[in-house]
Amino acid sequence: MSVRKVNSTNSQNQHLLKNFCGVVYTLELIGARWKMLILYKLESGRKRYSTLRDEIPNITERMLTRQLKELEKDHLIKRTVHAEIPLRVEYELTETANSLSPVWHAMEAWGKRHKVTYL
Repeated sequence: MSVRKVNSTNSQNQHLLKNFCGVVYTLELIGARWKMLILYKLESGRKRYSTLRDEIPNITERMLTRQLKELEKDHLIKRTVHAEIPLRVEYELTETANSLSPVWHAMEAWGKRHKVTYL
């Protein structure tokens, strides 16, 4: 994936909208294809990378790694490395992400009510 130039019109508009509108800011944090599902899976508690990979159908290892790093950078998940052999890494929601839980539950309910089934 290419990196957008910081001074491009697109980047400037994105920055402006993130500061102007809370909805846009929230969607910037959780709007990527896999992020919401990762957060949803972590709601039940800490999970290891392999467990997340197994629970999320069709996600590639590269994409899971990338999304986890972005969620950690945005303080929505916490990554804990246990100094054991073999190394054990666990992921869990932060308080910030837990406060989003009612939002994604409302989105899930809305989606179930309004979903159109595609063939």
